[in-house]
Amino acid sequence: MSELFEKALAATKTSGRYELRGTVTDVRGLVIEGTGPFVPVGARVYIHSGKRQIPAQVVGFRKDKILVMPFADTQGVSSGTEITASASSSEVVVSERYLGRVINALGDPIDGGAPIIGGDLTPLFRDPPNPVTRSRIKQYFDLGVRAMNSFLTVGVGQRVGIMAGSGVGKSTLLGMIARHSKSDINVIGLVGERGREVREFIERDLGPEGLKRSVVVVATGNESSLLRIRAAFLATAFAEYFRDQGKKVVLMLDSVTRLAMAQREIGLAIG
Repeated sequence: MSELFEKALAATKTSGRYELRGTVTDVRGLVIEGTGPFVPVGARVYIHSGKRQIPAQVVGFRKDKILVMPFADTQGVSSGTEITASASSSEVVVSERYLGRVINALGDPIDGGAPIIGGDLTPLFRDPPNPVTRSRIKQYFDLGVRAMNSFLTVGVGQRVGIMAGSGVGKSTLLGMIARHSKSDINVIGLVGERGREVREFIERDLGPEGLKRSVVVVATGNESSLLRIRAAFLATAFAEYFRDQGKKVVLMLDSVTRLAMAQREIGLAIG
């Protein structure tokens, strides 16, 4: 009975308070035009194509039309297809139950494990911290890799970029940091990776030792550019949630280059 109650509670947290509707008027490449619903840029909408419900996101407006990009393929979408929106689309469910799990950009488990039920709501998009009030970098952070601790010492709160060519060990280094650093929790965003590389990283580089205290958010290169961008924001939302609980969190993103490519794809699509 308690499991049914938690499922119902989770559903009410993520459900919208009202529903707005519109219809598709045009499909051009990656962008769908519609008569509504007129919700803010970044809001989640759903395109109802027959029995399919395609999640999508508002990316802009053109005169009296709304511009939408779907998270999945647009097969079956036609003029007059209904579009609906939910009021709470910019919030995501997070909790410690996600530790040791691999999820997609929408927060759904993809590791074959049990569904993750319940949690706390947190904004997917947050304002950056005030540069005047944010903490200074004073405390040394142990990365668990002696060579980096000796020659490339980093501090708590510092950002570090790992730049190198393909196949030289960037993912291996990230796995070493996830396994051996003095962090409480790792949040790892795999953005634009090849499908086979995701499993190799989780099983070979991260391993059971690193996975048990990590949340892995995955959006592979064959997924839409919106999902790749959302995966990065979702990973950041998890990291900020655990940080606010007083945990030491390492946020790793592989890779920022592919995230920038996804942003460029959207910019070119909407003009």
